[in-house]
Formats: sequence, C-alpha cells, structure tokens
Amino acid sequence: MFRRNKIESKNESNGESASEAGPVTEEAIRGWMVDYLQNKLSVDPSQVDTTRSFEDYGLDSRAGIQMCGKLEKFVELRLSPALLYEHSSIDAVATHLGQRLSEESSH
Repeated sequence: MFRRNKIESKNESNGESASEAGPVTEEAIRGWMVDYLQNKLSVDPSQVDTTRSFEDYGLDSRAGIQMCGKLEKFVELRLSPALLYEHSSIDAVATHLGQRLSEESSH
C-alpha cells in the first residue's frame, strides 16, 4: 500500500548552512526540501507527499541539479549531482543524508 507522509514546512530553503541553523536531522532535511519545492516550483507544502518522486512534482534535471547544489550548502556535505535520481523522493534523500551525517559525526 502506498504510504503518504505529509509534513508541515518548518525550515527556510535560503541556503543557510547547518551550522547556522543547528544540527541537521532527517526531519530538518525533509523540511528544507519541502520549502524548496514550495519556493521554486510553487508546490503547496501541505500537499507534499514525501514518499512521491521528485519527478511527480515536475522537478526536471536542471532544477534537480540546482536543488542539489543548495542542499549541499545546507547540509555541508559534498553531494553527487545524481543524488535526486539515486534517491528519488524526499524521504529517500533525507534518510540517506541522515545516515551520512551520522557516520561523519561519529568519526
């Protein structure tokens, strides 16, 4: 069964780095991506299903690369331009980056 996971938008997608906003969590990454979709693609945050693919929201390759560049600044990690294709939903990206951040902080 298709799981719907709607969240409220909480974070600004202005490129503020994680160190300026506090520790980055999976939830913070989800909120950042919801805000980004709202601001760049005019998607209503209350209608964002974090399990749907970015393609479902009309995110093309150019917009995906731009989003990845801004997200890279937010999480302060080097990200692959293919990130949004390898992890095709907000939940998948947030989980992947949350794991990476956890691994980096434990070293």
